[in-house]
Amino acid sequence: MSVDATTVRRIAHLARIAVADDEVEHLRGEINAILAFVEQLSEVDVSHVEPMTSVMPMEMKKRADVVTDGGDAEAVLRNAPVTERNYFLVPKVVE
Repeated sequence: MSVDATTVRRIAHLARIAVADDEVEHLRGEINAILAFVEQLSEVDVSHVEPMTSVMPMEMKKRADVVTDGGDAEAVLRNAPVTERNYFLVPKVVE
């Protein structure tokens, strides 16, 4: 794929970047080089490569799913502006 000067101006417009006329040709070459590199990457066979989140093998840190502040409705609702029978009351927003 090759990018022309019109496409460079359109990309700059969409990115809200001011590009002078004398910069268009340089940017066209840069964008074409990037696209050529991406095309080169698509030729690499990655069918046997497992997806990974990092180059270093690691496991996600997990914590126990334990309730630590429940069971005391009075303490939980203490800072609520309005409550009723151990529930928060909120103003109606949908008619």
